[in-house]
Amino acid sequence: MTAADLTAALAATHDVWMRTADRLGPVLAEHRLTTATFQALWAIDPAEPPPSMKVMTERLHCNAPNLTFVTGQLLDRGLVERSVDPADRRSRVLSLTAKGRRVRDEVVRAALENTPLARLDESELRQLTALLGRVLQPEG
Repeated sequence: MTAADLTAALAATHDVWMRTADRLGPVLAEHRLTTATFQALWAIDPAEPPPSMKVMTERLHCNAPNLTFVTGQLLDRGLVERSVDPADRRSRVLSLTAKGRRVRDEVVRAALENTPLARLDESELRQLTALLGRVLQPEG
């Protein structure tokens, strides 16, 4: 691997995300969301148990004060609720409200429709997903 190859791969992955985020501008503005609040909504999978604040900081690769700020914006918009974790009363979890589920569905659908990755066919997407899965595995 050369530094040039690695630089090109990193630049391409960044560019894909930036183009996707840019194309989401109108739908995010419609719901008064930022890229950060959209990422937080995406990280709350309605098919899974509500994630703890600690899990959210890990999913979003941010610190607790940043998550608190983003969560506050989502709470103010009625998209999430913060409650005590029934499994650990010292912890708080985030769950989507009904409105939050609708907004999440809409912005995730818009992201999927507007990402440059949508140009790839199924086989190419599977290959890309496998490669990205490899690089995202914990080192060791």
